[in-house]
Amino acid sequence: MTENVTNPGTPAPARRRRGRAALLGLVLALGVGTTAFFAGQAFSQTGFGPFGGWHGRMMGQMDPAQIEDHADRMVRHLAIEVDATTEQQERLRAVAKSAVRDLLPMREKAQQARQRGRELLTQTMIDRAAIEAFRAEQIAQVDAISKRVAQAVTDAASVLTVEQRRKIEERMRPRPGFWGGWHR
Repeated sequence: MTENVTNPGTPAPARRRRGRAALLGLVLALGVGTTAFFAGQAFSQTGFGPFGGWHGRMMGQMDPAQIEDHADRMVRHLAIEVDATTEQQERLRAVAKSAVRDLLPMREKAQQARQRGRELLTQTMIDRAAIEAFRAEQIAQVDAISKRVAQAVTDAASVLTVEQRRKIEERMRPRPGFWGGWHR
């Protein structure tokens, strides 16, 4: 871990706000990425939307090795953007690889859950208790995913310096115009 030295002249509340904003930025980035990943999984199974049909080789059709490679490239891109050291890059890659390995089995469970949901809703008699039990299972699954993503974000944040986290937060600020968002 790197030791972060803060400017003693900066008031503590301001430092806390900046730290919280940087952490929030990291959480949002990873949360949006994970949500997009699982949404892509849902769309890819039907051939509908941006991850299905012609674009079926996106996340929904990638094998685990390809997904790990994709996550590794994303980490390397992030490392360049924040001027991460070689040691930081290796640690970030390890965090990402571990998270991907933990989250991939959840993808298979989500695929099975879609099939189960279809079966519950297409039966001749609707079983409200079974649907409610299914809903509760899915909430628990989403909670497990959320916890693992939060752990990965926290691990990644601990690798980066305050300035590097601040760079990420600055790049995530909304920008006006059609092409707003992540800009150099």
